[in-house]
Amino acid sequence: MLDLNARIKQLQGPILILGASGFIGSNILRTILAARDDVYGTARRFSSWRLENLPDRNIIVADLLVDANLDDVLARTKPRTIFDCVAYGAYSFETDSQLILQTNFNFTAKLLARLDHSNVAAYIHAGSASEYGDNSAGPEEDTLPAPNSDYAVSKVACANLLAFYGKKKQLPCANLRLYSVYGPLEDSSRLIPNVVKCGLEGHYPEFVSADVSRDFLYIDDACEAFVQTALTLKPSHYGESFNVGSGQNTTILELARIAGQIFQISNVPAFSSMPNRSWDVSRWFANVDKARQVLGWQARTELRGGLLSTADWYRSLANKDRYHVSSKRFGLDTTHSVTAIVACYKDNQAIPLMYERLKNIFAE
Repeated sequence: MLDLNARIKQLQGPILILGASGFIGSNILRTILAARDDVYGTARRFSSWRLENLPDRNIIVADLLVDANLDDVLARTKPRTIFDCVAYGAYSFETDSQLILQTNFNFTAKLLARLDHSNVAAYIHAGSASEYGDNSAGPEEDTLPAPNSDYAVSKVACANLLAFYGKKKQLPCANLRLYSVYGPLEDSSRLIPNVVKCGLEGHYPEFVSADVSRDFLYIDDACEAFVQTALTLKPSHYGESFNVGSGQNTTILELARIAGQIFQISNVPAFSSMPNRSWDVSRWFANVDKARQVLGWQARTELRGGLLSTADWYRSLANKDRYHVSSKRFGLDTTHSVTAIVACYKDNQAIPLMYERLKNIFAE
């Protein structure tokens, strides 16, 4: 098989990454930019920390939930390959059920309607293993879902919508049911970033119950899955879902054991020191047979190696405090914020100055 950069160069361009300011989208954008420059990523606001040091020409700032903005992005980029990583509700503090539905399902429906009869070569959607809900122990892709959250319900709806567009309308699309992706640029409030941060400090973070499990997938493997799917998807599999995980059922107990060895932690982990999430289960892992057979993809990074790579990235951060402030848990409270509303009329020359001054004030 060709190396990843060679495969990226084979993608039909231009390439558009929706939701590029998120964890997975930003990594895909950076990965593709290392091989070619006809790729564009969207961000909802300026100064997205995950997109710092990337060329301005490759970043489009737009609220995609506004129809006119979505139309403008598609018209400007004229994409042939689209990786859709727009999502809301995956984090425990993202609880607005209406916004979950609007962001995940309604947006996808509007986007697919615009792509119908277009010349898009591949549309790859970031689905979720949460679609299976309580049917979480190695399900095959046609296993009946049992969603156990608003987020899961919205992602199941997206999967069904993609199946309709792929099978009935022959749109070249696929749904990747991602398991617990981790690695550089992940939100600092998440499990693995806390394991790494605390491990480097010589102790364990708070844990949920020891028997809760995850299927941990390193971000590089997830990025490769998007590229490989776009390259290999055949008409007979348009609209189908693919499980994208390691296939390993890793309990919190096992994660703590591996972290203890890597970081040489001497104290004992305190399990159940934080409450379980409402969707936590004791057996949650992927059956990746279909992805291996149809797409020729499988995860290559073991958890130990992924943790070491994530730790190396964390050590390299020049401003770790700023990274932690990027998440709600460590200080960014999105329920209490300040918004500047300014009336403008024939003030185009003053707006850039006003923007810079406001940005500096709010940053303080």
